[in-house]
Amino acid sequence: MIEDIYQESRGKMDKTIAAIKQELAKIRTGRAHPSLLDHLKVSYYGSEVPMSQAANIIVEDARTLAITPWERNMIPVIEKAIMESDLGINPQTAGTVIRVPLPSLTEERRRELIKVARHEAEQGRIAIRNLRREANTELKEALKEKLIGEDEERKAEERIQQLTDQYVKKIDQMLEEKERDLLSL
Repeated sequence: MIEDIYQESRGKMDKTIAAIKQELAKIRTGRAHPSLLDHLKVSYYGSEVPMSQAANIIVEDARTLAITPWERNMIPVIEKAIMESDLGINPQTAGTVIRVPLPSLTEERRRELIKVARHEAEQGRIAIRNLRREANTELKEALKEKLIGEDEERKAEERIQQLTDQYVKKIDQMLEEKERDLLSL
């Protein structure tokens, strides 16, 4: 019973960490990375699909992404998706390849991106703490129904708290790494 609650909480916390990693990857540093375009969707045969399913995205150099669509007729659709995105970048087409040069980040923009990263990390910490609360509520229910004893419940709560601390620390490390990336020139 207690082990089930613990494992379920751990699984949910792992998913939260994965989601935060994904959100932090979207925040642009000065370097080109294919994950910058992961959240963009394009219309492909009537359905919205991630850009990576309609084109090959590679890093050409430190500040340029090269996008090669699977089909020639996707070039204008991909260009439009990039221009309408919140990334503030302009694609340049050369034949069948779309190049996306990434401008240097200004100091002001870096500070804004750090604020965004901190917000995402805080959302993650809140999610982890909510999972801890859910697990503790389940333990209290089990205690109420006399499925576990008070000592077992107290030990289980301590174990859940240690797990929570461990995952919050992971989030803090990810944030620290992202801030370092954003501040490095």
